[in-house]
Amino acid sequence: MKKIGNIVIALFLGGALMMQIVEAQQAGIKRTPLQQVDLSVPGREVVQVRVEFEPGSGFPNHTHPGEEIIYVIEGTFEYVIDGKVSRMKAGDVLFVPAGAAHSAKNIGTTKAAELATYIVEKGKPLLTLAK
Repeated sequence: MKKIGNIVIALFLGGALMMQIVEAQQAGIKRTPLQQVDLSVPGREVVQVRVEFEPGSGFPNHTHPGEEIIYVIEGTFEYVIDGKVSRMKAGDVLFVPAGAAHSAKNIGTTKAAELATYIVEKGKPLLTLAK
């Protein structure tokens, strides 16, 4: 019976993450969850998401409850982290410190995509829009 309870809890928590990701969808942006795994550090997990941006689309200032590591799969992005602008192209990587307000925008003329890897606190919203 305990196993069934754990499965139900896992499905509920996985569903909660999926809801956060779905709620974070915006016009011109598609987020595809790839994996969510507990880390060996208590209370921490890794979440990976493929994020695709149509030309000209962007995501406004937001924060995460941990670090984000970005790998640009295709296209050209402009990231602004705590006011500092970085332009990135396919093959580039970027580190976003925990709690840093940042935004992302596809500044190219074709679709752009990134692999976002989050190392975050479990149980907290994956994404919070900055004020």
